[in-house]
Amino acid sequence: MAAVKDAVLVAGGIGSRMLPASASVAKEALPLVDVPALTHLAREAIAAGVERIHIITSPKKDLSSLLQDNSWLVDKAQDVDPHLLSPFDEIEVLVHVQQIPRGFGDALYTSLHAINGPFLVLLGDNLLMDSHSGSSNFTPSSASSILVEAFEKTGLPCVGLASVSDPENYGVVSMDGNKIVDIIEKPSRESAPTNLVLCGRYLFTSDTATLLEKYDFESYGELQSIAVQKHWMQNEGLVGVELRGFQWYDSGAPLPWLKGQIDHALRRDDMSDDLRTWLTERIQR
Repeated sequence: MAAVKDAVLVAGGIGSRMLPASASVAKEALPLVDVPALTHLAREAIAAGVERIHIITSPKKDLSSLLQDNSWLVDKAQDVDPHLLSPFDEIEVLVHVQQIPRGFGDALYTSLHAINGPFLVLLGDNLLMDSHSGSSNFTPSSASSILVEAFEKTGLPCVGLASVSDPENYGVVSMDGNKIVDIIEKPSRESAPTNLVLCGRYLFTSDTATLLEKYDFESYGELQSIAVQKHWMQNEGLVGVELRGFQWYDSGAPLPWLKGQIDHALRRDDMSDDLRTWLTERIQR
């Protein structure tokens, strides 16, 4: 079985729901307290064992500050994990530009000429956290590592799943054992078959490029990637991996991101006590 050597970080789009902030700072560069979202994703992918990271971006988005070598700051921030200052320093990085926003599948396709074999996919505005360490004792998320482990057992494409209380806002799956048998985009809450939803983590196989050509954007639009996943369901199989014990933070809109900031900070040993005290006092005013 081929090893998973590549990860794709999807960081295209203008982030319209985060305007005006996203007019000057890419939403993927926004910090979760003090660590940029894209840094979290890069360290998660590296912890899963990849050798190359592909970043898909849009023509006017500037991520250069996140990609540069900031090792000169180590002496000025001796209490910060050096990997957080230069998160891509020990890995090959390729940047691909999606010229026209045509959905997730089309974004992926821009990188696939440079990938040979299975690959991870991490959506740039979705953080899945099972560790809430501070910047001095940073531990990356294990979400991608769990998908790699599932792939190594099955050899099949895998999709990360989260259990939510509002499935009507997501792609909802039906399961048969560990395999996904259907994906329904944003059903009503009453008709949702489960509370398990797609959560921005995937491990796709080497046939993805061929399938994206078969299920092309012109025919399937932004549901192109769902058509590819349904192809796998109807053939060799698509494995659903429930990521239990994770918090899911979305930097794509102000209120969910604010909630994520507070939740993450309350779980961090280095600031939870002070923040909890302040919040309690503030709410009682």
